Amino acid sequence: MSIDYQAIEAKRERIKAEHLRENRPPSSARGLHHFALISSDVEATIRFYQDLLEFPLTEIFENRDYQGSNHFFFDIGNGNLLAFFDFPGLDLGPYREVLGGLHHVAVSVDPSTWERLRGKLAAAGVPHQVESGTSIYFTDPDGARVELLADPLGEMYGSRVL
Repeated sequence: MSIDYQAIEAKRERIKAEHLRENRPPSSARGLHHFALISSDVEATIRFYQDLLEFPLTEIFENRDYQGSNHFFFDIGNGNLLAFFDFPGLDLGPYREVLGGLHHVAVSVDPSTWERLRGKLAAAGVPHQVESGTSIYFTDPDGARVELLADPLGEMYGSRVL
């Protein structure tokens, strides 16, 4: 299969010219309340996100939509939460990247924290990939892809995106 990269670039530029507003109105949203993922093992997820990545667990309670299921939250800074559900008794299968599904969750950390967490991932034997000197990609215990990004919020590889 041949990919026409010039056509893709031309389409990107057309979309950018048509939809990217220089004087963008404010968003109707206040921010990301939480992003919810699935956990097959609550304690393993807590060990990974709180103990390894240093995202404090803030709460755990029963999921209102599924009796016996836990809904638990980690503080990822700036008033944002990363949440998880477990679904005891349901065989949800392993993580799969699909169209319309999760590609990765990117969390901004300051450069010194990025370096410390990179060392912790290596020491814990978590396979990871460093890209562009500012991104670390790895998977959580259930296979969800996570990125730690040393760029400030609102920036991506030196470009303002917000």
